[in-house]
Amino acid sequence: MQNHLDEIEEIVTDSGAWETFLDFLRTVLYVNEDKTIKITIGLVLLVFVIYIITTIVLNFLRRIFSRRLPKADKAKFNTVFSFARWLVYIIVLLIVFDSVGVNVTAIFAASAALLIGVGLALQTLFQDIISGVFILIDQSLHVGDIIEIEDKIGRVEEIKLRTTRAVTIDNKVLVIPNHLYLTNSLYNWTQNDTFTRESVSVGVAYGSDVQLVKKLLLEAANKHPEVLSQPEPVVLFTDFGDSSLNFKLIFTLNDSFKAQFPSSDIRFEIDRLFRENNVSIPFPQRDIHIIEKKN
Repeated sequence: MQNHLDEIEEIVTDSGAWETFLDFLRTVLYVNEDKTIKITIGLVLLVFVIYIITTIVLNFLRRIFSRRLPKADKAKFNTVFSFARWLVYIIVLLIVFDSVGVNVTAIFAASAALLIGVGLALQTLFQDIISGVFILIDQSLHVGDIIEIEDKIGRVEEIKLRTTRAVTIDNKVLVIPNHLYLTNSLYNWTQNDTFTRESVSVGVAYGSDVQLVKKLLLEAANKHPEVLSQPEPVVLFTDFGDSSLNFKLIFTLNDSFKAQFPSSDIRFEIDRLFRENNVSIPFPQRDIHIIEKKN
Protein backbone atom coordinates (compact mmCIF):
# COMPACT_ATOMS: atom_id res chain seq x y z
CA MET A 1 0.00 0.00 0.00
CA GLN A 2 2.82 2.39 0.88
CA ASN A 3 4.51 1.65 -2.44
CA HIS A 4 1.37 2.72 -4.33
CA LEU A 5 1.16 5.95 -2.34
CA ASP A 6 4.80 6.70 -3.13
CA GLU A 7 4.17 6.15 -6.83
CA ILE A 8 1.17 8.48 -6.80
CA GLU A 9 3.15 11.13 -4.95
CA GLU A 10 5.97 10.79 -7.44
CA ILE A 11 3.60 11.28 -10.38
CA VAL A 12 1.96 14.32 -8.78
CA THR A 13 5.26 15.96 -7.95
CA ASP A 14 6.75 15.19 -11.32
CA SER A 15 7.13 18.68 -12.75
CA GLY A 16 7.39 17.35 -16.26
CA ALA A 17 4.01 15.62 -16.11
CA TRP A 18 2.42 18.66 -14.48
CA GLU A 19 3.82 20.99 -17.12
CA THR A 20 2.53 18.67 -19.82
CA PHE A 21 -0.94 18.78 -18.30
CA LEU A 22 -0.83 22.59 -18.07
CA ASP A 23 0.30 22.81 -21.68
CA PHE A 24 -2.66 20.64 -22.62
CA LEU A 25 -5.04 23.00 -20.81
CA ARG A 26 -3.44 25.97 -22.58
CA THR A 27 -4.05 24.45 -26.01
CA VAL A 28 -5.79 27.11 -28.09
CA LEU A 29 -8.97 26.05 -29.86
CA TYR A 30 -9.91 29.45 -31.27
CA VAL A 31 -8.45 32.93 -31.39
CA ASN A 32 -9.67 35.90 -33.40
CA GLU A 33 -7.48 38.18 -35.51
CA ASP A 34 -6.79 40.82 -32.87
CA LYS A 35 -6.45 38.13 -30.15
CA THR A 36 -9.12 39.69 -27.93
CA ILE A 37 -11.05 36.43 -27.83
CA LYS A 38 -9.06 33.30 -26.99
CA ILE A 39 -10.67 29.95 -26.23
CA THR A 40 -8.56 27.14 -24.77
CA ILE A 41 -9.24 23.59 -23.63
CA GLY A 42 -8.88 24.75 -20.02
CA LEU A 43 -11.55 27.41 -20.55
CA VAL A 44 -13.92 24.85 -22.06
CA LEU A 45 -13.37 22.50 -19.11
CA LEU A 46 -13.86 25.36 -16.66
CA VAL A 47 -17.14 26.36 -18.33
CA PHE A 48 -18.31 22.74 -18.20
CA VAL A 49 -17.48 22.44 -14.48
CA ILE A 50 -19.18 25.76 -13.70
CA TYR A 51 -22.23 24.62 -15.68
CA ILE A 52 -22.49 21.41 -13.61
CA ILE A 53 -22.11 23.31 -10.33
CA THR A 54 -24.67 25.97 -11.37
CA THR A 55 -27.15 23.27 -12.39
CA ILE A 56 -26.80 21.51 -9.03
CA VAL A 57 -27.29 24.78 -7.14
CA LEU A 58 -30.32 25.79 -9.21
CA ASN A 59 -31.97 22.38 -8.77
CA PHE A 60 -31.38 22.61 -5.04
CA LEU A 61 -32.97 26.07 -4.89
CA ARG A 62 -35.91 24.93 -7.03
CA ARG A 63 -36.65 22.05 -4.65
CA ILE A 64 -36.48 24.36 -1.63
CA PHE A 65 -38.83 27.02 -3.04
CA SER A 66 -41.34 24.61 -4.60
CA ARG A 67 -41.47 22.15 -1.71
CA ARG A 68 -44.55 23.62 -0.01
CA LEU A 69 -46.33 25.00 -3.07
CA PRO A 70 -49.68 23.51 -4.18
CA LYS A 71 -49.55 21.27 -7.22
CA ALA A 72 -50.99 23.87 -9.61
CA ASP A 73 -48.66 26.64 -8.35
CA LYS A 74 -45.70 24.26 -8.42
CA ALA A 75 -46.20 23.66 -12.14
CA LYS A 76 -46.31 27.42 -12.78
CA PHE A 77 -43.21 28.00 -10.64
CA ASN A 78 -41.27 25.32 -12.53
CA THR A 79 -42.20 26.91 -15.86
CA VAL A 80 -41.05 30.38 -14.79
CA PHE A 81 -37.95 28.89 -13.15
CA SER A 82 -36.97 27.14 -16.39
CA PHE A 83 -36.96 30.54 -18.11
CA ALA A 84 -34.96 32.17 -15.31
CA ARG A 85 -32.47 29.27 -15.38
CA TRP A 86 -31.20 30.29 -18.83
CA LEU A 87 -30.74 33.88 -17.71
CA VAL A 88 -28.62 32.63 -14.80
CA TYR A 89 -26.54 30.46 -17.15
CA ILE A 90 -25.82 33.45 -19.42
CA ILE A 91 -24.83 35.68 -16.50
CA VAL A 92 -22.56 33.01 -14.98
CA LEU A 93 -20.97 32.36 -18.38
CA LEU A 94 -20.17 36.05 -18.86
CA ILE A 95 -18.70 36.25 -15.34
CA VAL A 96 -16.48 33.21 -16.02
CA PHE A 97 -15.25 34.67 -19.31
CA ASP A 98 -14.47 38.00 -17.67
CA SER A 99 -12.67 36.29 -14.76
CA VAL A 100 -10.31 34.31 -17.01
CA GLY A 101 -9.38 37.38 -19.05
CA VAL A 102 -11.66 37.03 -22.07
CA ASN A 103 -12.72 40.43 -23.31
CA VAL A 104 -16.49 40.24 -22.92
CA THR A 105 -16.92 43.67 -24.49
CA ALA A 106 -15.19 42.43 -27.61
CA ILE A 107 -17.55 39.46 -27.77
CA PHE A 108 -20.55 41.78 -27.64
CA ALA A 109 -19.01 44.08 -30.23
CA ALA A 110 -18.22 41.21 -32.59
CA SER A 111 -21.70 39.74 -32.30
CA ALA A 112 -23.67 43.01 -32.17
CA ALA A 113 -24.93 42.79 -35.76
CA LEU A 114 -25.79 39.12 -35.33
CA LEU A 115 -27.62 39.79 -32.08
CA ILE A 116 -29.67 42.58 -33.68
CA GLY A 117 -30.65 40.32 -36.57
CA VAL A 118 -31.55 37.46 -34.27
CA GLY A 119 -33.50 39.83 -32.01
CA LEU A 120 -35.57 41.12 -34.92
CA ALA A 121 -36.22 37.62 -36.19
CA LEU A 122 -37.19 36.31 -32.78
CA GLN A 123 -39.17 39.29 -31.49
CA THR A 124 -42.44 37.33 -31.71
CA LEU A 125 -40.82 34.51 -29.75
CA PHE A 126 -39.79 36.96 -27.03
CA GLN A 127 -43.31 38.40 -26.97
CA ASP A 128 -44.68 34.89 -26.48
CA ILE A 129 -42.26 34.20 -23.62
CA ILE A 130 -42.96 37.50 -21.83
CA SER A 131 -46.70 36.99 -22.25
CA GLY A 132 -46.35 33.46 -20.86
CA VAL A 133 -44.56 34.80 -17.77
CA PHE A 134 -47.33 37.37 -17.23
CA ILE A 135 -50.01 34.69 -17.56
CA LEU A 136 -48.29 32.45 -15.01
CA ILE A 137 -47.63 35.27 -12.54
CA ASP A 138 -50.96 37.11 -12.57
CA GLN A 139 -52.93 33.84 -12.82
CA SER A 140 -55.34 35.22 -15.41
CA LEU A 141 -55.52 31.77 -16.95
CA HIS A 142 -55.57 28.32 -15.38
CA VAL A 143 -55.51 24.76 -16.62
CA GLY A 144 -59.12 23.64 -17.07
CA ASP A 145 -60.45 27.11 -17.96
CA ILE A 146 -62.71 27.38 -20.98
CA ILE A 147 -61.56 30.24 -23.21
CA GLU A 148 -62.67 31.93 -26.40
CA ILE A 149 -60.16 33.78 -28.54
CA GLU A 150 -60.47 34.74 -32.21
CA ASP A 151 -63.82 32.89 -32.36
CA LYS A 152 -62.14 29.66 -31.24
CA ILE A 153 -63.28 27.91 -28.07
CA GLY A 154 -61.29 25.37 -26.11
CA ARG A 155 -60.49 23.97 -22.68
CA VAL A 156 -56.97 24.83 -21.49
CA GLU A 157 -54.87 21.70 -21.06
CA GLU A 158 -51.35 23.10 -20.64
CA ILE A 159 -49.75 26.53 -20.22
CA LYS A 160 -46.15 26.88 -21.36
CA LEU A 161 -43.87 29.88 -21.68
CA ARG A 162 -44.36 30.24 -25.44
CA THR A 163 -47.74 28.64 -26.14
CA THR A 164 -50.96 27.57 -24.48
CA ARG A 165 -52.46 24.24 -25.52
CA ALA A 166 -56.24 23.87 -25.51
CA VAL A 167 -58.61 21.16 -26.75
CA THR A 168 -61.73 22.11 -28.72
CA ILE A 169 -65.14 20.48 -28.49
CA ASP A 170 -64.18 18.47 -31.60
CA ASN A 171 -61.18 17.06 -29.70
CA LYS A 172 -58.77 19.05 -31.85
CA VAL A 173 -55.66 20.51 -30.26
CA LEU A 174 -55.56 24.31 -30.37
CA VAL A 175 -52.04 25.73 -29.94
CA ILE A 176 -52.27 29.44 -29.08
CA PRO A 177 -49.15 31.67 -29.13
CA ASN A 178 -49.13 33.54 -25.83
CA HIS A 179 -48.64 36.96 -27.40
CA LEU A 180 -52.22 36.78 -28.73
CA TYR A 181 -53.42 37.36 -25.16
CA LEU A 182 -51.84 40.83 -25.29
CA THR A 183 -53.16 41.77 -28.74
CA ASN A 184 -56.61 40.12 -28.73
CA SER A 185 -59.61 40.05 -26.44
CA LEU A 186 -59.70 36.85 -24.41
CA TYR A 187 -63.01 35.56 -23.05
CA ASN A 188 -62.53 33.31 -20.04
CA TRP A 189 -65.85 31.54 -19.59
CA THR A 190 -64.89 30.05 -16.23
CA GLN A 191 -62.84 32.84 -14.63
CA ASN A 192 -65.50 33.52 -12.00
CA ASP A 193 -66.89 30.01 -11.68
CA THR A 194 -67.41 26.76 -13.56
CA PHE A 195 -71.12 27.63 -13.94
CA THR A 196 -72.19 29.54 -17.07
CA ARG A 197 -75.48 30.92 -18.29
CA GLU A 198 -76.66 29.65 -21.66
CA SER A 199 -79.72 30.53 -23.70
CA VAL A 200 -82.04 29.27 -26.43
CA SER A 201 -84.10 31.73 -28.49
CA VAL A 202 -87.41 30.89 -30.16
CA GLY A 203 -90.24 32.79 -31.85
CA VAL A 204 -93.95 31.87 -31.79
CA ALA A 205 -96.83 33.04 -33.93
CA TYR A 206 -98.80 36.17 -33.06
CA GLY A 207 -101.92 35.25 -31.11
CA SER A 208 -100.19 32.46 -29.15
CA ASP A 209 -100.81 32.14 -25.41
CA VAL A 210 -97.64 33.72 -24.06
CA GLN A 211 -98.12 32.29 -20.57
CA LEU A 212 -98.39 28.81 -22.06
CA VAL A 213 -95.26 29.44 -24.08
CA LYS A 214 -93.42 30.47 -20.91
CA LYS A 215 -94.62 27.34 -19.11
CA LEU A 216 -93.52 25.03 -21.94
CA LEU A 217 -90.09 26.65 -22.21
CA LEU A 218 -89.46 26.25 -18.47
CA GLU A 219 -90.65 22.65 -18.65
CA ALA A 220 -88.19 21.90 -21.47
CA ALA A 221 -85.31 23.32 -19.44
CA ASN A 222 -86.21 21.72 -16.11
CA LYS A 223 -86.51 18.27 -17.69
CA HIS A 224 -82.89 18.25 -18.86
CA PRO A 225 -80.57 16.52 -16.35
CA GLU A 226 -77.64 18.88 -16.99
CA VAL A 227 -79.58 22.08 -16.31
CA LEU A 228 -79.05 23.27 -12.73
CA SER A 229 -82.07 23.97 -10.57
CA GLN A 230 -80.30 26.90 -8.87
CA PRO A 231 -80.34 29.49 -10.22
CA GLU A 232 -83.67 28.62 -11.79
CA PRO A 233 -84.23 28.83 -15.57
CA VAL A 234 -85.77 32.11 -16.70
CA VAL A 235 -87.90 33.02 -19.72
CA LEU A 236 -87.64 36.52 -21.22
CA PHE A 237 -90.15 37.98 -23.64
CA THR A 238 -87.54 39.78 -25.74
CA ASP A 239 -89.40 41.47 -28.59
CA PHE A 240 -92.38 41.82 -30.89
CA GLY A 241 -90.72 40.66 -34.07
CA ASP A 242 -91.76 41.20 -37.68
CA SER A 243 -93.27 37.71 -37.91
CA SER A 244 -93.19 36.34 -34.37
CA LEU A 245 -93.24 36.94 -30.64
CA ASN A 246 -89.65 36.37 -29.56
CA PHE A 247 -88.65 34.59 -26.34
CA LYS A 248 -85.33 33.64 -24.77
CA LEU A 249 -84.93 30.71 -22.39
CA ILE A 250 -81.97 31.22 -20.02
CA PHE A 251 -80.55 28.34 -17.98
CA THR A 252 -77.37 27.42 -16.09
CA LEU A 253 -74.95 24.59 -16.87
CA ASN A 254 -72.07 23.20 -14.88
CA ASP A 255 -70.03 22.33 -17.96
CA SER A 256 -70.29 25.09 -20.54
CA PHE A 257 -67.65 23.42 -22.72
CA LYS A 258 -70.31 21.03 -24.01
CA ALA A 259 -73.19 23.52 -23.88
CA GLN A 260 -74.16 22.89 -27.48
CA PHE A 261 -75.40 19.39 -26.64
CA PRO A 262 -77.83 20.36 -23.81
CA SER A 263 -78.96 23.33 -25.92
CA SER A 264 -79.72 21.00 -28.81
CA ASP A 265 -81.65 18.62 -26.53
CA ILE A 266 -83.70 21.51 -25.18
CA ARG A 267 -84.57 22.68 -28.70
CA PHE A 268 -85.79 19.17 -29.56
CA GLU A 269 -87.92 19.18 -26.42
CA ILE A 270 -89.32 22.66 -27.15
CA ASP A 271 -90.34 21.55 -30.63
CA ARG A 272 -92.08 18.46 -29.22
CA LEU A 273 -93.94 20.41 -26.52
CA PHE A 274 -95.02 23.11 -28.97
CA ARG A 275 -96.44 20.49 -31.34
CA GLU A 276 -98.34 18.77 -28.53
CA ASN A 277 -99.84 22.09 -27.38
CA ASN A 278 -100.51 23.56 -30.84
CA VAL A 279 -98.01 26.37 -30.47
CA SER A 280 -96.63 27.23 -33.89
CA ILE A 281 -93.24 28.62 -34.85
CA PRO A 282 -93.98 30.88 -37.83
CA PHE A 283 -92.11 31.38 -41.06
CA PRO A 284 -91.05 34.94 -41.91
CA GLN A 285 -94.06 36.66 -43.40
CA ARG A 286 -94.49 39.72 -45.54
CA ASP A 287 -97.67 41.39 -46.72
CA ILE A 288 -97.52 42.45 -50.37
CA HIS A 289 -99.91 45.04 -51.69
CA ILE A 290 -100.29 45.32 -55.48
CA ILE A 291 -101.51 48.65 -56.67
CA GLU A 292 -102.85 48.79 -60.19
CA LYS A 293 -102.35 51.97 -62.10
CA LYS A 294 -105.38 53.19 -64.06
CA ASN A 295 -104.73 54.92 -67.28
